[in-house]
Amino acid sequence: MNPVSISNIVAPLLDWYRQNARRLPWRDEPTPYRVWISEIMLQQTRVEAVKPYFERFLQALPDVRALAEAEEETYLKLWEGLGYYSRVRNLHRAACLIMERYGGELPRSYDELLSLPGIGPYTAGAVASIAYGIPVPAVDGNVLRVVTRLTADPSNISDPKVKQQIEERVRSVLPADAPGAFNQALMELGATVCLPNGLPQCEACPLRELCAGYAQGNPCFFPVKAAKKTRRIEQRAVLLFLCNQRLALHRRPNKGLLAGLWELPNELDLSSMQEIRQAVEKWGLTALRIEKCGQAKHIFTHIEWHMTAYRIRVEEALETRGLQWVTPDELDRQYALPAAFRPFLEDLEFFGWRASY
Repeated sequence: MNPVSISNIVAPLLDWYRQNARRLPWRDEPTPYRVWISEIMLQQTRVEAVKPYFERFLQALPDVRALAEAEEETYLKLWEGLGYYSRVRNLHRAACLIMERYGGELPRSYDELLSLPGIGPYTAGAVASIAYGIPVPAVDGNVLRVVTRLTADPSNISDPKVKQQIEERVRSVLPADAPGAFNQALMELGATVCLPNGLPQCEACPLRELCAGYAQGNPCFFPVKAAKKTRRIEQRAVLLFLCNQRLALHRRPNKGLLAGLWELPNELDLSSMQEIRQAVEKWGLTALRIEKCGQAKHIFTHIEWHMTAYRIRVEEALETRGLQWVTPDELDRQYALPAAFRPFLEDLEFFGWRASY
């Protein structure tokens, strides 16, 4: 499908969007800051999951200045449970630069937006087109899927050159008077109708008669992408150290997976009680009682954790190896704990330890 024929999608797509667009908090008031925060939150996260986080984040940090001046524990706590914490760290870094370079207002230039930490071509395009009306494409996974199905394009979308070609296709048909609405319409179509994993709702699609993939009878063949690498599986023992209604937390290294976040102490490849006792001693603690409790699995991009938890009463709350001992209230208010560990806090309720997780 060449640029001339793909231009036929503009009018029906915009008409469909006006009638069917979901009411979302960031769409009601699409200021640059709100669009930026929502787009970063929506990366690799479902819309329904983002809504309460967005509302809470904007209430606590309503503008660039508030975000730039926020303490790390504040914005990490607001992000708790969303995962991919580098996103919020980059938000903070970018906010500081926006205060320094642009007086607290997100720049109106696509290239300047692109220069900020954590903002790639898609996010820069979304902010520029939705908040500022600049005619630049915003191509995410939804848009890649829609365009490759519309054009029956068998190219591998894992290839950066292919993504650039699709961006140019979208750019060639962007309506100058409604670039933000058009970009959102493509995203919305991919999110609600042109679904992934062999589930497109072609009967409800406003572009069905213009879709080459539908005409060929194989829209599910598109998009074509490289096979995912097999995740590495790690067996981890999670150590729930308890003393006088306090739970031990440990801060992870500043680089690598979950960099710099608080965690429940854990060790690789421990299974026997003897190994657990040795691990407790290695943490500089003395166990009064050890009980095997819950199990859980957590999937990261390239690693899969299979976790077994051990509830361990210790003699004294020593701050060895950087342990931080917290009450349920302190954990609720101050400390951001990655989602991987949250199932084990529910188990602790049966042990008389309460937190609102």
